[in-house]
Amino acid sequence: MREVVTTAPSDVDGEVPPERSGRVRPVDPIGELAAAAGYDDPERWWEDVVEHRGMPAFVAIAEAMAAIREVSPEDPEDLVREAYMRTVLREVRRTHENVAVVCGAWHVPALSRKVSAKDDAALLRGRKKTKVSFTWVPWTYGRLAAWSGYGAGVQSPGWYHHLFTTADEVVPRWLVDAAGVLRAEGVPTSSAHVIEATRLAEALATVRGRPLAGLAEVTEAAEAVMCDGEPLRVELIGRRMVVGERLGGVPEDMPTVPLAKDLAVQQRAVRLKPEALERVLELDLRKDLDLGRSRLLHRMRAIGVPWGEAEAARRGTGTFREQWRLRWLPDFEVQLVEGSMHGTTVAGAATAKVTGAAREAATLGEVTALVEVCLLAELGDAFPAVLAALDTRAALDADLNHLMAAIPALARTLRYGDVRRTDVAGLETVTSSLLTRVCVGLPAAAGSLSDDAAKELREHIDGVHQAVGLLDDDATREQWLNALTSAAGRSDLHGLLAGRLARLLLDAGRVDGAEVRRRLGLSLTIGTPPAHGAAWVEGFLSGGGLLLVHDEALLELLDQWLADIPADAFDDVLPLLRRTFGAFATGERRAIGERVAGGASRSGGEPLVLDHERAARVLPTLRALLGREVG
Repeated sequence: MREVVTTAPSDVDGEVPPERSGRVRPVDPIGELAAAAGYDDPERWWEDVVEHRGMPAFVAIAEAMAAIREVSPEDPEDLVREAYMRTVLREVRRTHENVAVVCGAWHVPALSRKVSAKDDAALLRGRKKTKVSFTWVPWTYGRLAAWSGYGAGVQSPGWYHHLFTTADEVVPRWLVDAAGVLRAEGVPTSSAHVIEATRLAEALATVRGRPLAGLAEVTEAAEAVMCDGEPLRVELIGRRMVVGERLGGVPEDMPTVPLAKDLAVQQRAVRLKPEALERVLELDLRKDLDLGRSRLLHRMRAIGVPWGEAEAARRGTGTFREQWRLRWLPDFEVQLVEGSMHGTTVAGAATAKVTGAAREAATLGEVTALVEVCLLAELGDAFPAVLAALDTRAALDADLNHLMAAIPALARTLRYGDVRRTDVAGLETVTSSLLTRVCVGLPAAAGSLSDDAAKELREHIDGVHQAVGLLDDDATREQWLNALTSAAGRSDLHGLLAGRLARLLLDAGRVDGAEVRRRLGLSLTIGTPPAHGAAWVEGFLSGGGLLLVHDEALLELLDQWLADIPADAFDDVLPLLRRTFGAFATGERRAIGERVAGGASRSGGEPLVLDHERAARVLPTLRALLGREVG
């Protein structure tokens, strides 16, 4: 029988940080050996003595471990672990002639010395046995790195991979790859940079008496020559190369949970391979393949495995295109095992998960979100349970804000369900009922609100207004506009709501420009607090300022109000105005400025004349703010 024992640099079971293992071994063997050799860095000693030698000195390392253990206190937990390891090794030797043991170097003396089975049994006596089932899962270099919390991890798995797979020119090839990483991020890196960095790394190794330039030398050389001393560029090389994100693989015949098997089948069907590196995926839902990919990604999210993150900016409302940011993490393998309790297939597990969430949902908003999940993931079997939960929550929830928050998602589902070929029958009744309740309750709920409550209601009103437009139903639109008209007639409206309702009714053709100017004039009168007028302007102009460009009378009225604001109240009004006008597009702000400078008229009909003497008084303050010298 031949026994082969291999070691790993940080799996020698030396001192392990308490935050990883909960305990500290009495001695750090690699640290002891490095100190005896005159090294202050155990990792650098291991690299010089083992990694750079080409053939690890297993026998010498085993002898060194034995010598250290003879004079060092033992960890009781290690003794139990090693007793069990020897027990398993004896069983394996009965059926196999050649045995290879892969373990930390610290355990080599314990496995090689003669200990009777009786002694090991006595040490293990009284220990509880637990039945477990296990399988292999793919791992990444990022998870092998020590910073990830893996107790037996190494600090630089990507660097060791390079050492093990590169036969010659180790340093130049590494720096060539580093240059490729920098170029991919737009950093100009030439061949001259690589040559000079190689020379510097080799010179540093010579000065330090190292057999080969190690990771410290190539990193310092790359930082000085290729990265111009920029820490972010060095960090980029470290993340992409020193650690790396290579994803391992598992043979298809390995035992695994049925959910993982079904996922593998689905991945092959839609030609979507899991990858550790992040990438962007563009989907056109009119194509069967892309539609299948979208459904799979949404189902995985429903299970609790966020393989892809949908980009909201590209998804928008009812578009045929989706943009996903994909990245497969090893943790997902564990989450698949946890998700297998809900079903043996991706569709079945997602359906069970969504159905259970619908039963346990405490608010109307949570159930409404599940309606969209059913649509996006095509979970037809879960839809009846979600719809029933939605009907129940909607009937019991009397909060107008909750009812309004639920409508946009339902409208998107109704409007774009046919894009995904999803049956949304039965949802119209619930949506229509919610809209009716909102229209009835809005006028009563809009009065006497605080600033925060008015802002929240304004956001919900905008959402429902857009949703009504998506539904494209004349009767529903008329009902909603009637509710807005009734609410706008209240005398105790917050300025933000009054302005917003006036804008929505103007855009819908329910009021004309003269009526809007009248309402604005009332809000901007001297007897009205300036903060109320500023809130009115903010609500009216939110979403765009082109109206001021085309309506000179409205612009003149607003300009006159600004000029008449008392000095002591202007500081309170300024943040609201800054927030309003700052949200305008650059072109809109420019057009308004040009209109004020060139075409706006005073009430007397005279063209606007700038007072250059008054304007010159602010120049010193502007120069100080901009850092310009005076004079």
